Amino acid sequence: MADSKRARFVKIAENRTNKIIDMLRLLANCSNKSNYEYDEDDVKQIFAAIEKEVKSTKNAFLGIETKEERFALKQKK
Repeated sequence: MADSKRARFVKIAENRTNKIIDMLRLLANCSNKSNYEYDEDDVKQIFAAIEKEVKSTKNAFLGIETKEERFALKQKK
């Protein structure tokens, strides 16, 4: 039983981690200034949200609950 739980964890954790890595690589495509317009504040907001979620996910493994939030860039005036 424990082996099957471990095997399931390894399979799912590897798949999900690789999906996250793939999505980060896709996000990097948005850095192409010939296709997109953004400023330093946008970049700070994006990475603050990612870092916050990484911390929240790490806390889940430590048994600490956190609130889930959706990300949206703040509108420019």
